Amino acid sequence: MEKELQRFVAADPEKCVGCRACEVACFTEHNRKTNHVGQTVGTVSTPILPRLYLTRGEGICTPVQCRHCEDAPCMLACTLHAIERKNNQIVVNEGKCTGCKDCVMACPFGAIEILPSIRNGLIEKQPDSDDNRKIASKCDCCIDNPKGPACVRACKQEALRIVELKEETDNKRQKAARILSGIKG
Repeated sequence: MEKELQRFVAADPEKCVGCRACEVACFTEHNRKTNHVGQTVGTVSTPILPRLYLTRGEGICTPVQCRHCEDAPCMLACTLHAIERKNNQIVVNEGKCTGCKDCVMACPFGAIEILPSIRNGLIEKQPDSDDNRKIASKCDCCIDNPKGPACVRACKQEALRIVELKEETDNKRQKAARILSGIKG
């Protein structure tokens, strides 16, 4: 039986203009219910902490997101089992995460950050401490939204797209077969 390949969001750095609409859309999507974000800009009282990371360098600007790897090195590295496979996506169980950074070190794409935990619009504190509670943060492809990833929907430059790997691979194979057969199209 063929293993189902995960879908993920890929960025085209040639199209990205660095507007950060993807970051705002990601933050809004993941904070709409718990932190009452999304009414107006003036209602945002928490730090904007998206689950994707716009990377800028010499001659490049592009969001970096989780690829939801089939072998998921981040999940394998997490000794607390705080990174799980849910509906064929790799997600962080924030209740289990202690912010140990093992997943950050294991991710081959640099798609995981350790950020403050936000609850009810406030940065959560460690139990019995004034220190901020920190947890792993990564793209979950907006797993709970039937419309799919908010970042893709928000990108006016169409620099982001959902990759369905099986479909993509099938298309590439068909294109290669046509080229090898001398068929145009």
